[in-house]
Amino acid sequence: MGERIYVDNSATTPVSEKALAAMLPYFREHFGNPSAIYSYGQEAKKALEDSRRVVGNAIGGLNNEMYFTSGGTESDNWAIHSVCALKHKNGNHIISTAIEHNAVLRTLEKMQDQGYEITLLKPDKNGRITTEALENAIQNDTILISIMMANNVIGTVLPIKALCAVAHKHHIIFHTDAVQATAHIPINVRSLSVDLLSLSAHKFHGPKGVGALFSKIPLLPTAYITGGGQEKGRRSGTENVAGIVGMAAAIEEETENLQHNTQHTQILRDKLIESTLKIPGAYLTGDPINRLPGHASFVFEGITRSVYLINMLNEEGICASSGSACAASSTEAPHVLSAIGYDDEISQNALRISLSHYNTENEIDSINEKLPRLIRELRHRKDKTLG
Repeated sequence: MGERIYVDNSATTPVSEKALAAMLPYFREHFGNPSAIYSYGQEAKKALEDSRRVVGNAIGGLNNEMYFTSGGTESDNWAIHSVCALKHKNGNHIISTAIEHNAVLRTLEKMQDQGYEITLLKPDKNGRITTEALENAIQNDTILISIMMANNVIGTVLPIKALCAVAHKHHIIFHTDAVQATAHIPINVRSLSVDLLSLSAHKFHGPKGVGALFSKIPLLPTAYITGGGQEKGRRSGTENVAGIVGMAAAIEEETENLQHNTQHTQILRDKLIESTLKIPGAYLTGDPINRLPGHASFVFEGITRSVYLINMLNEEGICASSGSACAASSTEAPHVLSAIGYDDEISQNALRISLSHYNTENEIDSINEKLPRLIRELRHRKDKTLG
């Protein structure tokens, strides 16, 4: 097969050398429990709080507004459950969108089973939500609006600042799932004015299994996870110190180099898009302008399910995907593509190529050389089958 080309960074990213080096001492030399009062514990406690400051600084959050979690899914769940617990006497209506990650959508389904009314806004063909659509959906009993910052399947970056302003005009709490956006586009929770924000380390070259929730409102009056009272009494369980230190190192490194990394990945992305759109029957999905810098997503006519294309790319040493890694085993058309107007047949023919600053121009040249040939082969196979 030769050298592999990894272009599924929206699914996960390799841990950076800096993050790995920062983590290693906390597996052996500084292994203490942060709750312990002796030196080993206090070393771990200091690392924990230093990391909280670093992660907060990266997005404009304060130390007391940052809570560590196991990742984006938990952060999304915690945000939604907390607001419902805090505001259930004020109403039972929640607004979100039809293109959210399942960490939000499945949680909202659960809340619906508990009697909450859920409105899912339908995006335009590029995956954007307008302030007018949000304004029209608000009711007197709306208590929460949860809208993602950037979509994982089509790469569209949503106008969070403007949408949040609509929510606050009506005194409604606003949460954003920023898992795909964090350390890939500039984020400042102060200028955005969001109330809650979710992030996950493994999307920006940190370790898996660790994330954070920013909250500038009081969280649940009782603990989200009960036990020893960690995370200011809101999320019990011995902290993943090594993972948290790795997340802090990764987010600091990525945000410090954000401009350079963005320029690099945008150049590669645009070269890839320009070449791919020369393939007959290839269409770019998502917003052509307001999209993540390393994200390119397409649908192709006539290839009979992208799973075959993904397998053929893998045989060529190219690791890509059709959309969310969390739904990779599903045979259903991606819900995001359906939501923006693609029919089930072409939605099955999606390809997502998501880049990082580790990718090279030579890798993009290789993809641009191989992809048209593989599309032709798939269409030829389909024609022979039909014939």
